[in-house]
Amino acid sequence: MKTKILIIEDETKIARFLELELKHEGYAVELAYDGRTGYEKAVAGDIDLIILDLMLPELSGIEVCRRVRKESDVPIIMLTAKDDVSDKVMGLDSGADDYLTKPFAIEELLARIRVVLKRKSKQEADNPHILKVGKLALNVDEYSVTYAGEEISLSKKEFELLKYLMENKGIVLSRDKILEHVWGYDYFGDTNVTDVYIRYLRNKIDQKYGDQFIHTIRGVGYMFKENEK
Repeated sequence: MKTKILIIEDETKIARFLELELKHEGYAVELAYDGRTGYEKAVAGDIDLIILDLMLPELSGIEVCRRVRKESDVPIIMLTAKDDVSDKVMGLDSGADDYLTKPFAIEELLARIRVVLKRKSKQEADNPHILKVGKLALNVDEYSVTYAGEEISLSKKEFELLKYLMENKGIVLSRDKILEHVWGYDYFGDTNVTDVYIRYLRNKIDQKYGDQFIHTIRGVGYMFKENEK
């Protein structure tokens, strides 16, 4: 799957130029021309990096950055026409990972994108105890689950089932395989227990937040994946 970059930029020419250059480099690109639309797209859950202009209609770049940071740790590179130290400090303090002043060479932006994405992937590799799919995060060490920062209360078995599903994201798992890994080889109870606990998770996550993660694969079992909106 291609790395998806969201460009939030109200100057159409700059936005289109960046879109063409990034697509040429093999990235998938989404565009937003105002802060409010940009924020809504940013928290949709499938963005890998945001290029964010400072001066935007509807919501400023600083406000977009602050709001996104409350819900996501997606990397943000901020752009501005102002070469002002106070603006740079404000942008970084609001949660931006990097800062670039217009006009800039496209090669420099591409290099910064590579660095920021590499840093994020290293952080994820260094912290394998947090599983993330879209806005859903499971912390193995703290035995906690959150959706967009809101804590979800799960029983021990619900947590273990969710963990197994998230560890095998995008893979079709049979009911027997789930039963074996979550309940153990020596489980002799009702084999429908898998379906029952899947229903519990759907009630607490998919249905509550209107975001489908658990997909039924008819005649086989289940697959956990991010909802493609």
